[in-house]
Amino acid sequence: MPGNLTLDALKAAVTTGEIDTVLVAGVDMQGRLMGKRFHAQFFINGGYKETHCCNYLLAVDMEMTTVQGYKSSNWQTGYGDYVMKPDMATLRLVPWLPGTALVLCDMLDHHHHPVAHSPRQILKRQVERARAIGLEPMMATELEFYLFENSYESLRDSNFAGLKPISAYNEDYHIFQTTKEEDVMRAVRNGLYGAGIPIENSKGEADSGQEEVNYRYSDALDTADNHTITKHGIKEIAWTKGRSVTFMAKYDHRKAGSSSHCHQSLWTKDGKPAFFDKDDKHGMSTLMKHYIAGQLAYAREMTVFLAPYVNSYKRFTVGMFAPTKAVWSADNRTAGFRVCGEHTKAIRVECRIPGSDVNPYLTCAALLAAGLAGIEQKLELEPEMKGDMYSAGGVREIPHNLREAADLLNGSKMYRAAFGDDVIDHYHHAAQWEISETDRVVTDFEIQRLLERA
Repeated sequence: MPGNLTLDALKAAVTTGEIDTVLVAGVDMQGRLMGKRFHAQFFINGGYKETHCCNYLLAVDMEMTTVQGYKSSNWQTGYGDYVMKPDMATLRLVPWLPGTALVLCDMLDHHHHPVAHSPRQILKRQVERARAIGLEPMMATELEFYLFENSYESLRDSNFAGLKPISAYNEDYHIFQTTKEEDVMRAVRNGLYGAGIPIENSKGEADSGQEEVNYRYSDALDTADNHTITKHGIKEIAWTKGRSVTFMAKYDHRKAGSSSHCHQSLWTKDGKPAFFDKDDKHGMSTLMKHYIAGQLAYAREMTVFLAPYVNSYKRFTVGMFAPTKAVWSADNRTAGFRVCGEHTKAIRVECRIPGSDVNPYLTCAALLAAGLAGIEQKLELEPEMKGDMYSAGGVREIPHNLREAADLLNGSKMYRAAFGDDVIDHYHHAAQWEISETDRVVTDFEIQRLLERA
């Protein structure tokens, strides 16, 4: 259900004074919403056609540093503009902000061609590949995060000391504890539903203060849009309640990491599940087996798009429900790829590698590209792994750090063919920058460990 507002409905709401502000936003490399607040009357008078932004929005880091070394955006080229083209199918109300609507944009160059390395375009290109062979990618992402009693402002004032999770104990499926969090989580569910996100539920997750929000599966692009708006909305709603959240993959080494498992299936043009075969022992079609085989074959090469920061790799810890092996298994949460819904038309593959810090467009695109490569190459699915994957030896491992993952992406012939050399070079450079920034900064851990005893 993309969006929940038409242009005509917006015009009516502006006339009555219900809406006075329209957020016009693109998605940056980190998956954040970047854009402008339009006066609603200007937007409906013509602003809905396009606006502009500096092209550095797709070449900065989390701190908005003007990182050098990007081909597309640098001092030599003068940091020019991109066109932000509103996708009016995404227009929606933002119930938690008074008088506000939101529309997502595609990034275009001066000739109105899509910017190849923009996250939304990367995913669109892979969806087009699937549709060209008569298949529709359907996906769903789960979002986990930690909810804290602290406000963002108080955390900054204390240099992020004294983080206090909203609960004192593991609240996985815990109704009583989550009752105490309903001031925030009820507002999250209702607010996002009112914004056109098909929210299913929220629940306590596997540690103190950890939450999960789930929304209905959809086509791949709509799922990535919903993921981005959900993540943004949760932050804003928590902030309005004087609370804070984090989507870091691992904010504390002693606690469970936060994931964003990605469920995937392919449908035929007439809406039938292309992954289902009632005669197979798991219910898996030959197409599904090729698709999973492709994801396994290129699992290590795609990891930058599933774990984009140095911190992301600290989540891959034995015994804490984050995978360490890129293998497949049926209904086994220790595997990187889990087959769910066996023997039913809902059969699908869940990739458990992504953390909640991912850009969903890049994650969905990377997974889809690998699966399509498996179909095109008719790759054979390796035997199912069973039992405890954490203790399995001699099998394909998830890269241990961002440096290893970046090298694998850089050398990937498949991803260079699927995404284009310029796109891979762009995101490899982003990973190299993250590594160099982490390498140069002295951490609290180093001070505590070495200051006196070294």
